[in-house]
Amino acid sequence: MKKLILISTLLLTIVACSEEQQNKFSRLGVTWLEGDYKVTFAEGEHQKSWMVKGGKVTTEPAKGYYYFWAQIEGKQRYVQTPISRTYIEQIGD
Repeated sequence: MKKLILISTLLLTIVACSEEQQNKFSRLGVTWLEGDYKVTFAEGEHQKSWMVKGGKVTTEPAKGYYYFWAQIEGKQRYVQTPISRTYIEQIGD
């Protein structure tokens, strides 16, 4: 039920915002949500993805990067990727 209320509130807020405001809002929302994410960096033909399991993706919009811990080759690694070329998808529930 809490997820439904949160999603409804976010949708109502986003509908009333400009596209740039929506982008800023979505970046800030990801900062505080913990869960499972697929984070993808894409630039031209180059694309790289990481899985964040039970963690969070943090951002400092003024610096222009997302920060997160990901499982890479069996080890937890700290990753930093530019906001402007990164896509975040929540996976699972």
